[in-house]
Amino acid sequence: LFEESVAEARALVRDLMQLDDDHEVLFLHGGATTQFMQVPMNLLDADETMHIAHTGVWSKKAIREAGCFGKVNILCSSENNNFNYIPKDFCVPESGKYFHITSNNTIYGTQWHRIPESPIPLVADMSSDILSRRIDFNAFELIYAGAQKNIGVAGATLVVVNKKLLGNVTRDIPPIMDYREHIKANSMLNTPPVFAIYMSLLTLRWLRKFGGIEAIEPLNKEKAALLYDAIDNSSLFRGTAKKEDRSIMNVSFVAANAGAEKAFLDFAKRKDIYGIKGHRLVGGFRASLYNAVSLDSVKHLISVIKEFESGYNG
Repeated sequence: LFEESVAEARALVRDLMQLDDDHEVLFLHGGATTQFMQVPMNLLDADETMHIAHTGVWSKKAIREAGCFGKVNILCSSENNNFNYIPKDFCVPESGKYFHITSNNTIYGTQWHRIPESPIPLVADMSSDILSRRIDFNAFELIYAGAQKNIGVAGATLVVVNKKLLGNVTRDIPPIMDYREHIKANSMLNTPPVFAIYMSLLTLRWLRKFGGIEAIEPLNKEKAALLYDAIDNSSLFRGTAKKEDRSIMNVSFVAANAGAEKAFLDFAKRKDIYGIKGHRLVGGFRASLYNAVSLDSVKHLISVIKEFESGYNG
């Protein structure tokens, strides 16, 4: 029965993340984009303030949506340098309702490598690096993540929420948007995204069989280290994110000139490498090294980079 598949998927998440009994695991519709709205709807009253670290496009969307339900304070930002670093010089005040971060920034290739200290509930969008590295997931009162990076395919959304955080707003929440209703219904308040959840189940089984986060983290770090080393030692390419904030999931880099950029994209395609063109906001290239990407695939990309560089005369 599908109910058993949902129960197994939730149990696997709980086990892999080593969650305590206060945290509930939900599989929902709508992607992380819906969570930009659903989180403040459930947590933030109109006269209350949420604090947020602004580190890119996805936090910008969270800022906009939260402003529909309460007050938003941008506590820190890396916008002054096109989001190529993670802010560090800030202190979370005790007066806010919660503090929101985006743990990994796909477009800019930056990542929080240290969980920020917060006297108020910590909320994180972990869509692009969840289950990729060991962290204390219980330090977060609410985590949300679209499934399509490390948990499966598009269509399902993972939410991990501390039950004690809920029921503390005065507004009426439509049942379909109320986390408490989804908890009571075991993630089946309405017809669930069946195929997407089943694919998440298969992915979670694979990760457990692989050895869990403890086994996948060193592999992810090795993949990223090899690629960053190749870029750092290149005379044609350079990384865009500050070294101390580089993501192990998304490696962003640029070529010396526009001609080299187009030529490399064409060359890479001939070598069976696709999807590395950077986001239009930053240009260049982005190599996504999610859990399912093999070490051999990364080594192949590195060899293609070196081969192109040795023969490029632009």
